[in-house]
Amino acid sequence: MKTIVYVDGYNLYIGRLKHTPYKWLDLYTLFNRQILHPQNPDIELLCVKYYTADILGKFASKGQLATQSQRNYIRALESPRHGPVEIIKGYYSASKSAPIRFEKPPNKENRVDIWKLEEKQTDVNIALDIYRDAVLQHCEQIVICTNDTDIVPALKRVKVDFPEIKIGVIFPLKANDKHRPQSTSLADLADWVRHHITDDELNASLFKDRIPTQKKPIDKPKYW
Repeated sequence: MKTIVYVDGYNLYIGRLKHTPYKWLDLYTLFNRQILHPQNPDIELLCVKYYTADILGKFASKGQLATQSQRNYIRALESPRHGPVEIIKGYYSASKSAPIRFEKPPNKENRVDIWKLEEKQTDVNIALDIYRDAVLQHCEQIVICTNDTDIVPALKRVKVDFPEIKIGVIFPLKANDKHRPQSTSLADLADWVRHHITDDELNASLFKDRIPTQKKPIDKPKYW
């Protein structure tokens, strides 16, 4: 069964990888060898599509080091020594905002100036690619790794227009995660659901600390 996996990078990071030693993650190995193939040996993983945006170094706790570390990770994902991974980038928007300060009852006059950071285009890119791949018959199965309900409208349309295409949902969560409930609206549209990703699966899917290339080798960042 020809399959494409669509990964919401920020959602995966926040829901499963933050504050863990598993961020130097080989996505193709994770989904192909650890999740999909054990579930169904007939699955042929054509590609992992990874949706992300370049870090704004001036807002990152590690500054420009965070920017360079992200570049190293993107290079690792694109390394030809590993399975096909396509990187689709949106961008971060930074703007001034003045939300209401938290107090009860709310006082609309009591506001505070803040920087508002938003990742732009990711949800639209995922939705368009899902539907486009369905229209062009690029795959027989769509697998989404996210817990974001913004993808629901695209999946609904695929379900109606292309009922022959299977839909899988992998929630980027820890087992029994009580802080991040699973989206029932995503699960309701799926032919099958994976409710979490285990530590063992992540640990078995890490890149080597140094990845050789025809040019400069790719080294795992010290804090990654």
